[in-house]
Amino acid sequence: MTPSTPLPPEPAATPGTSGASGPHISSASGPPAPAATDAECFALTRSLRRRGTLVLSVFAVVWAFAGASGIASSGAALAVEIAAVPLAAVAVFLACRKGAAPSPRLVSLPRNWARAVGIVNGVEVVAIFAVIAASNASGHPGFIPGAIALVVGLHFFPLARFYDQWQYKGTAVLLSVVGIVGFVLLATGLSDESVRAVVGLASAVVLWASAYHVAVKG
Repeated sequence: MTPSTPLPPEPAATPGTSGASGPHISSASGPPAPAATDAECFALTRSLRRRGTLVLSVFAVVWAFAGASGIASSGAALAVEIAAVPLAAVAVFLACRKGAAPSPRLVSLPRNWARAVGIVNGVEVVAIFAVIAASNASGHPGFIPGAIALVVGLHFFPLARFYDQWQYKGTAVLLSVVGIVGFVLLATGLSDESVRAVVGLASAVVLWASAYHVAVKG
């Protein structure tokens, strides 16, 4: 999953530099407008970083708990669940701390990017419910973790452009690979629980890595 909460209004400004203050916004179309102030650039960077890190971390916890539910050892499952929350909390702290430096690069958000993000996330949710329903109806619930990981991974490709977060391309590739691996493991005869553990924990690691990168690098 990804940031789906509407972010700050879409300023229409031409690219520019602002020293260490962070990125400016550029419109994909329309007449040039005055560049955003340093304060506006910093506020946008901070907002994108905080919200992105928060949502990535929350869903990393969800995947971690899903993966833990497939671990045979109750002690190991409990350890994963206990570790998941602090890992998420630290990522959010790094993103929200006052000393967090703004991103040094320019951000280029296309016009109507918030609407586009909403559409992508909406399609993702529908696709997730569809694969769950289809897997259960066909009597193959073991496909659900891999299918969801693949759907989530694929939806990061357009989000990488709409949020202008190049890290999300890596997130997209890795989550898609995790989903495919889940299908392969099922084909080799691995139990549904084991596949859920592998896909869930691997997806959590990918999302946490993305969350920490966004928190630290912007």
